[in-house]
Amino acid sequence: MFELPPLPYAYDALSPVISEKTMRLHHDKHHAGYVKTLNSLVEASGRRYASLEDVVADNTSKKLFNNAAQAWNHAFFWECMSPKRGAPAPALGQAIDAAFGSLDKLKAAFVTAGVDQFGSGWVWLVADKDGALKVVATHDAEDILTEPGVTPLLVCDLWEHAYYLDYQNERKGFLEAWFDALPNWPFAARQWAAAKGDGGAWTYPAPTAERQAA
Repeated sequence: MFELPPLPYAYDALSPVISEKTMRLHHDKHHAGYVKTLNSLVEASGRRYASLEDVVADNTSKKLFNNAAQAWNHAFFWECMSPKRGAPAPALGQAIDAAFGSLDKLKAAFVTAGVDQFGSGWVWLVADKDGALKVVATHDAEDILTEPGVTPLLVCDLWEHAYYLDYQNERKGFLEAWFDALPNWPFAARQWAAAKGDGGAWTYPAPTAERQAA
């Protein structure tokens, strides 16, 4: 059984950028719903998966992929945020400057990609196999796991349930506030290091033994 990971901080820890009400709805309802449907679909398939990443990579069923990818994306999203406002470590900062010119220009590219994304999806800061950085947006449940050699560093949720209670239709305002205050830069630095072969990238918690033995 794949489990719903707990938030790595209190429900109100990201306020005022993201309210406690939004976090409770987002995590306890939306994310939990994806995980519940994912487990039902895996059980019905009769397949055995060692990891959620394996489910996403399998991609034999669109419905299974959507729920697996959304479960993964949300868990990664929680890790990408921190209540402690910070800045990129020097090495990552240099990579950002090399790719975008400055942190402010990265913010502009990130916000623009998120605003220009038509409909639901995600906006990512990613690194290629050489550690070079770029900003990409994906539609609906699509994620970066299906891109060979690409490692996600940060992601922001563009689905309306992520921001509508707090920002209504002001996605740009949400993205700007998010980028200024919430990125977990130490986490992004670890992901960037993993992209260059130094350590492992983040993975979703492994399924419980009960599911593996089923």
